[in-house]
Amino acid sequence: MNLLRRVHNSQVHTRRVRVLARHLCDLIPANVSLLDVGSGDGLLASRVLAHRADLKWVAIDPLARPKTHVPVHPFAGDRLPFADKDFDFVLFVDVLHHSDAPMVLLREAIRVARAGIVIKDHVREGVCAGPTLRFMDWLGNAAWGVRLPYNYWDGAQWKSALDQLSLQTEEERIALGLYPWWANWLFGRSLHFIARLRLPRNGTSGEKVKVL
Repeated sequence: MNLLRRVHNSQVHTRRVRVLARHLCDLIPANVSLLDVGSGDGLLASRVLAHRADLKWVAIDPLARPKTHVPVHPFAGDRLPFADKDFDFVLFVDVLHHSDAPMVLLREAIRVARAGIVIKDHVREGVCAGPTLRFMDWLGNAAWGVRLPYNYWDGAQWKSALDQLSLQTEEERIALGLYPWWANWLFGRSLHFIARLRLPRNGTSGEKVKVL
């Protein structure tokens, strides 16, 4: 297992961070403030900021790490520790499937954001999608003590959630190219997406939350 993790870190993780940083640089508008929820060790944030000095970036994570690439502030629970409309955008990169209450976090993002939400996450669709996603999650996160509820939504669940919250997709990317060619056929496929979502016009969502 140690060998497997070393291969993952050297061949997969480094590329994933680089590619995701490029997508985020494209999707995040210029000169905005952004709350990065679940920033981890801040490596991805540091890669984006290296190219986007125009961004005002605040990173938070429930799991304190001994060393981070940017300042990462701790928070606990599902409530974001900021006032209404404190940021232009809220960012979730592979965070919502680690929560038992992703709808609560999404509502919190709507409360805290003024303009929109950027999400990178998974779609549980296709052959052996669930086991594949669980393996990926375990390989990349178990060693750090990250919670692994494996709470992946399928396409219908994502659509239902966005409809309930009146979130409109402004741009979405599915073919992300996160992995080397030899891994992409298994771990890439249509299991990933990244999207920029526009908030409802009044900035709130009053509809009742369904359990997904």
